[in-house]
Amino acid sequence: REAALEVAARYCRDEMEQYGRCVASSPTTWQQDCDQLKLNISRCASSHPIVQKIRHDCAEPFTAFEQCLKQNQASVMNCTEHINQFLICADQVKLTT
Repeated sequence: REAALEVAARYCRDEMEQYGRCVASSPTTWQQDCDQLKLNISRCASSHPIVQKIRHDCAEPFTAFEQCLKQNQASVMNCTEHINQFLICADQVKLTT
């Protein structure tokens, strides 16, 4: 991934991994079970300008991805295109200094 995603992964890796493990282990209840872990990612991300900029600039594709997950809880692989769109967006975000 490009620099923006590398920064996000570097600074919020633990939070992202915990959330990913939670979602994977709770295929039918992850929305409730993993909510606190999702908040932890948000807290982490809010303190890093590049991650904050990605969240702002790519809010639409990320929201579409989350909506897809809600609609496809039993088959999250249906959301591959949504996550790809978000990643393409995130790769293009640059932090202007």
